[in-house]
Amino acid sequence: MTYAVQYSGDRATTATKWLRSRHSFSFGDHYDPDNTHLGILLAVNEETVAPGQGFDTHPHRETEILTWVLDGSLVHQDSVGHSGVIYPGLAQRMSAGTGVEHSERNDTWSSRPESGQTPVRFVQMWVMPDDYGRAPSYAQSDVTGDLTDGELIAIASGSPAIDSAIRIANKNATMYAARPTEKQRIIVPSTRFTMAMVTRGSVSFDGARLEGGDAIRGTDLGGEPIEATSDAEILIWSMDRALGES
Repeated sequence: MTYAVQYSGDRATTATKWLRSRHSFSFGDHYDPDNTHLGILLAVNEETVAPGQGFDTHPHRETEILTWVLDGSLVHQDSVGHSGVIYPGLAQRMSAGTGVEHSERNDTWSSRPESGQTPVRFVQMWVMPDDYGRAPSYAQSDVTGDLTDGELIAIASGSPAIDSAIRIANKNATMYAARPTEKQRIIVPSTRFTMAMVTRGSVSFDGARLEGGDAIRGTDLGGEPIEATSDAEILIWSMDRALGES
């Protein structure tokens, strides 16, 4: 087992009048040759977007994009006809495939009167697909009820051995989520590459205290406990392949 802790304040940050984006890996203007990815995970960005603002229509290709909202809501619209509002507990996946354009904005939505009124904070994560040339696709699932007991739940996976709420186009990657209560423990799944990010509250891992935005990144982890030191939320990526491996 080898791991390191990336503390929230050590992440590179992009800031504008309406956006604050904290990058776990190299992203945009922030390039670090020693911090470009982990396994097949290319991006983990924690975004905060002001009301009435957001990312206007822009393109993506050959990327699996997972979005997990922490506070507020986010309106998605894309060029192949998908639209909807994402809120805490609803996981969203967009497979860019051969090419898609989409927008992500902190706007109003008719079924959620409170939408677009407060800043939205969300984590967006990019992984590589197993192969190229697929048609763009979209999926979402409300997993709020599955998270109530604090156990680790498979949210998005391409593994045929793992039942998940959303399927992704990479058989060697799974994203889990848990909302443990204080003193409750979850166990890190066994895998080659692991990233565990605390999105709310605080936890303890191997003697280290981690709070919101802090993350563990390591290789050959599995079986280690993460204990909540307050009510918490944790996202865990488990991957068995690195970039460039077939």
